[in-house]
Amino acid sequence: MIYRFRVILDNDTEDDIFRDIEIRETDTLEDLHNSITQSFGFEGLEMASFYISNETWEQGEEISMFDVSEGVNSVRLMNETKLNDIVHEAQTKLIYVYDFMSMWTFFVELAEIVEEADGTDYPNLMFVHGQIPDTAPEKAFEAEDFGDDFDEFDDDIDVDDYDDLDFDENWN
Repeated sequence: MIYRFRVILDNDTEDDIFRDIEIRETDTLEDLHNSITQSFGFEGLEMASFYISNETWEQGEEISMFDVSEGVNSVRLMNETKLNDIVHEAQTKLIYVYDFMSMWTFFVELAEIVEEADGTDYPNLMFVHGQIPDTAPEKAFEAEDFGDDFDEFDDDIDVDDYDDLDFDENWN
């Protein structure tokens, strides 16, 4: 089967910038990464990751190009992860981040699953809309609003009562 993805640049302008890409369901996330970088005109030399996302585009589990965890955590890798292992009718959304210095961020959504067409080479860039800007759109990192109920000093620790802090026991 063929997966048809719409890959949309996350930007704060009114201009939609996206690419429609067809790719085999048995191809890897690395194959999709290569298709995305080529279709948007990137050299493909920078680090990138996919993140499994929910319906409201919240970032979930990371699937990385390389394992940089130094063995601390197990990491899923793009070249070992087939598309149909993580994307299907019930899980259609991914977030793709390219070049962690610039933070090019894309919303990747499975739009359709179709039969393979005879004579078509895959991956296939089906449609291009909009020109990518010279620099990545600025990202605004904002903390969640906990409202008036949050008190950072409400932790039930009396800092004036040093005997209860177990300082000597926990000192390295």
